[in-house]
Amino acid sequence: MGHWWVRNIIEPGKLPLLLALTAFVLTFVVTRVITRLIRAGKGPFRNVSAGGLHIHHVVPGVVLTVVGGFGAVASDRHGAGGALAAVVFGIGAGLVLDEFALILHLQDVYWTEEGRQSVEAVVLTAALVGLLLAGFAPFGVNDLTQEELTDRGTVIANIAANFVLSLVALSKGKTRTAVFGAIVPLVALVGALRLARPDSLWARRFYGRRPRARARATLRAYHHDRRWTPRSRAVQDWIGGRPDPDPARLPGGRR
Repeated sequence: MGHWWVRNIIEPGKLPLLLALTAFVLTFVVTRVITRLIRAGKGPFRNVSAGGLHIHHVVPGVVLTVVGGFGAVASDRHGAGGALAAVVFGIGAGLVLDEFALILHLQDVYWTEEGRQSVEAVVLTAALVGLLLAGFAPFGVNDLTQEELTDRGTVIANIAANFVLSLVALSKGKTRTAVFGAIVPLVALVGALRLARPDSLWARRFYGRRPRARARATLRAYHHDRRWTPRSRAVQDWIGGRPDPDPARLPGGRR
């Protein structure tokens, strides 16, 4: 374990990336716990206000992201300064992406249906950073044996193939499959081989003159969404909290 840690984390200079990812995930988890306690009126935590203005946590998040980002650029990846800057950057990024939906919609949608986009942004970001962290670095590691070079070449070839398949899956409108397929073998292959979603770039390019294929894609997307959307929402609710009911959808509400 110690040899692997030195070879794949310390020597390639990946320790700051690991610290940033850990700080990012922990910040998101802690922030969601605190906001859910505030929402429920439990615990000592309260919203921060200044002069009647509610201060969203994206504000200190932006400051920490800027400080940590510039600090990381100015620091050595192998030094304590780079590690500290990475932690600061990870904390700031966690606070910012936890309110990604607010930035996207330019309004407070934290506990609304649109607020789910923040959870998706955090999960996808963590997955992509995890891919960078898990990937082997052929450069920056000295004195590799022939066996290590062979293993790394195989891994790099697999990552490249998964990346191409992920691009195909992405063009077919399968965003989550594309992202996780770049990490988990064969997931991207499944997404690349299956029918594209009817509103995807692939469908517009290749199904335009194939009405049967477009009809099959539409039907499959309908059944897929009907089966998996409730489960996906349940997972998002467990991670980020259940959104407030939409007044327009309540009995007697406007539609």
